Amino acid sequence: MRGIIHIIITGVAALFLCGVAHGQLFHPSERLNYRVAYRAKLFPNTELATVSVTTEVDTLAGRECYRVTGDGQIMKAFRWFFHLHDRYDIWVDSGSKRTLRFESNLQEGDYTFRSHYLYDWDSLKVHTWAQRRSEPPRTKTMSLSPRSMDPMSLYFNLRSIDPAQLREGEEHDLEMVLEDTIRTLKFRLVGRTVCKVPKRGWFNTLHLKCTIGTSEEFSFTDGSEFSIWITDDRNKFPVMLESPIRVGSIRAYIHSFEGLKYPLECQVERPTKRNKEE
Repeated sequence: MRGIIHIIITGVAALFLCGVAHGQLFHPSERLNYRVAYRAKLFPNTELATVSVTTEVDTLAGRECYRVTGDGQIMKAFRWFFHLHDRYDIWVDSGSKRTLRFESNLQEGDYTFRSHYLYDWDSLKVHTWAQRRSEPPRTKTMSLSPRSMDPMSLYFNLRSIDPAQLREGEEHDLEMVLEDTIRTLKFRLVGRTVCKVPKRGWFNTLHLKCTIGTSEEFSFTDGSEFSIWITDDRNKFPVMLESPIRVGSIRAYIHSFEGLKYPLECQVERPTKRNKEE
């Protein structure tokens, strides 16, 4: 189970855009709630965990900012044999839309990991602090490029995507600050599809496939691609992610949402002429 919440929060929609961050869509009071399910031959759709992403207005060191929280935890029915609770927070300057601070607190069985990043965009540096279990904390300073972002910032960077800038099958790269490394995220647009989301119905979406690797280009897991479906409207939020695992696959899909900036314009009653996604 460890890794899928990581993928949801760090990869779900961390796919677009090589351009600048000023177009990011941060909307206070928005809340996106997901369910995470295991799928295999004998387990068609077993819901295991929940993930929420919320945005609110906050201050940091006297500066007005947006605070975005990603929270994932195992469902109550499964907590008796496995504990999982992952939380990510970022503080984003409301003017420049640049991330000022990132924090993570991961508790997954016997595994614990805490970290925080402080960004210095004037010098293009990020100062990281990280601690695994009871090991001594590690600090590191890494160089950034203007397109480097932490996972939660990347999550919102997709909201400024212009689909006309993407060609089907064309591969793109992004840089993601994750733990104490700079990782490369590769993604490509598969096409526009009508995606069936469990318990929510059909949505017009942009279908993408991606992999996450380190700065040396090694795969985040085993090199396999995972798929993400993003609403093909002005909100552009992820409605589903599917990742293969050793046996079966893991799906995360939208369960509920509130406080969207724009009306939901992508939900349809039945598939149209677009390709049908099961």
